Parts: sequence; C-alpha cells; structure tokens
Amino acid sequence: MHTFAVARAVHGIEPLVATEIRRSRLGVVRGVRHREVWFEAAPGADLTGLRTADDVLLAAAVVDGIGHGRSALRRLALAARSVHLGGLAGSGVEVSASFVGRRNYTRFEIEDAVGAELARPPRLPYHSRRDGARPPRDAMSWRVTIEGDRALIALRLADRPLHRRAYKTDSIRGTLHPPVAAAMAALARLGGAGTVLDPCCGAGTTLIEAHALAPDARLLGFDHDPAALRAATANARAAGEGAATANAQAAGAAVFGWGVADGGRIPLAGGSVDRVLVNPPWGRQVPPRGLLARDLGPLWREVRRVLAGDGLAVALVHDGIPRGFVLEEAVRVSLSGQHPVIAVLRKGAGRVRR
Repeated sequence: MHTFAVARAVHGIEPLVATEIRRSRLGVVRGVRHREVWFEAAPGADLTGLRTADDVLLAAAVVDGIGHGRSALRRLALAARSVHLGGLAGSGVEVSASFVGRRNYTRFEIEDAVGAELARPPRLPYHSRRDGARPPRDAMSWRVTIEGDRALIALRLADRPLHRRAYKTDSIRGTLHPPVAAAMAALARLGGAGTVLDPCCGAGTTLIEAHALAPDARLLGFDHDPAALRAATANARAAGEGAATANAQAAGAAVFGWGVADGGRIPLAGGSVDRVLVNPPWGRQVPPRGLLARDLGPLWREVRRVLAGDGLAVALVHDGIPRGFVLEEAVRVSLSGQHPVIAVLRKGAGRVRR
C-alpha cells in the first residue's frame, strides 16, 4: 500500500526534489506545486533521507474549493474535523500555515481553524503560534498549504524539519541552507569525481552534502576565516559520527581536508580539481575579505585555474555568469529574500549572461 506524501522545498529546486525521489526509488511523483512535490511513497521507504527537501509530510486531507473569502476557514475546519488521528499522541497540536497569493484571512486564522479541530478528538491542547508563541517540541506538527483553490493538511513525518541537519552542531553567519547545498551537489554530477573543492567553505555545508553523494571523493575546503574552519571541522566530525558504520566514520574523517586560505589565491595546482562547489560571499551577512574585498574576479580566475579541463563548477551567483565560463544549466531559487541562481559552469572562452 502506498502512502500519499509531500516533500517541501526551497522554491526553484522542486524539480530536483522530484528527481531525487525517483532516483532513490522512494515513490512515484504525482505533482509539483509551489515549494511542494506530491508523491506516492513506496512501502517501507525511509522518507527522512531526502536531502534536497526542507521537510517531508504525510498528507491527511486535500481540500478543493478553497476560495479567497473567509468561508474558506470553515471549509478547512470541516476537513480537519474529518481527519482520523489513530494512535497519534503528543503534548498537543501545533499548525503552521502558508498560502500563495492574497487572501481575506491570515495564516494565523487558518492555523487556529484547523488546529482547534485536529486537537478536539484526542482532547489535546492546541498551541497557537499567534503573538510569536512557540509550541512544545513534542507537539504534533501539522502543516496547511494553499495554492489556487486547493489546500493540503499534512502531518510532519520526522521530529523536526529535514533541513535541520543533525551534523550542524556549529554555525556561522551566512551559512548555506543544507537542502540548497544538496541541490548544488546533485547538479555537480559527482559520480567519478576525485577531488571536490569549496574555496569559500564557511561551515562546510556544501562539502558535507557532497560527501553523501560521493563518499570516496577527496573533499577540500578553504576559507579566509579561521572560525569558519573550526565550524566546518566540527560539523564534518558530527557527520562522521552519525554515519551508519565504523568504516563509514573512518572514511568520512579521511576524505575531508580544511585549511585557511584566501579565495583569490587557492593553494592548489592548476587543473587539479574535478568539481568546485562555491557560495561566494554575498556582501550582506558575510562581507568579502582579502583579495575578494573589491570584487570576486580573483575568485573566478582561481576557480578556472584549478578546475580540470573537463571539470564542472556549481556556484550560487547573484551578478551574472563570471568571465571564462560557459553556462550549462541554471536554477533560480528564492533564498533569504533574494533570488540567486545555481549555475552549472564549464571552462570556456566566452561569457554568458542570464
């Protein structure tokens, strides 16, 4: 018997989530919506292993005819009343709601309408998010999403969202969202790659996500900030400790190499890197430093120098495609209020602008 499941994602990478579901044989994709992939999960599939998804939910109800007027709140409440919770238990019920477009009601009104009904049959307290209140950690976590005239009521499968990686024991400002890093690693086609470089590695997120796809690759991370390298080292160690076997832990510890270096002067030989994954400093949370303080030109010249002739660079870019590269693929994402592009690049003589 298949289960109707929904994977939540950063807007823009929904197709990559769908591809991961298919390739991992986790289920059959039935539809893609704004920030969602709907699929029938295969029996016994471990859906918590999805790396490009922000979260994974079990659908309890799909409600059609949800308009922009306030009558939609009653329709949602009736749908929630019909949801059978079975043996589910917790310290209460909490609901998080979102919708696409304008409505004549707020997300909090949706949450309260649905949450009160979900909590009624098991006689559990409903924990509203109004006024910034935080529900208990062990409350049943529900999600309501509305796009067009269709609403979804679904229950979170895991104890916490999938994007909250267990290995993220240490962090720094501007650290990359793990599912976006996983998407970059997927686009890099890491199969057979010997050496993978991140010249602005920060807390190590891109390389740790790359390790999940290419456990035998040599992963090198450099950063101008020693504090970032300490965070990356701690996170890589935590990722290794979370591996399934002692052999995997040992391998994980061996493949990572971290070092302090300026992104404009990478301490590697020319043509020695098969893949580059890089999230350059945006100039918002993390200002460029050293040789990159004026512009990112030195970074791109160095990436081009160290990249093998048949190599690929996957970069999160904001200001067009850098000189010396040809764009193979572009995925525009919504991230921290910005709309950067994940660009898959090859070395080339021209310059391609998006």
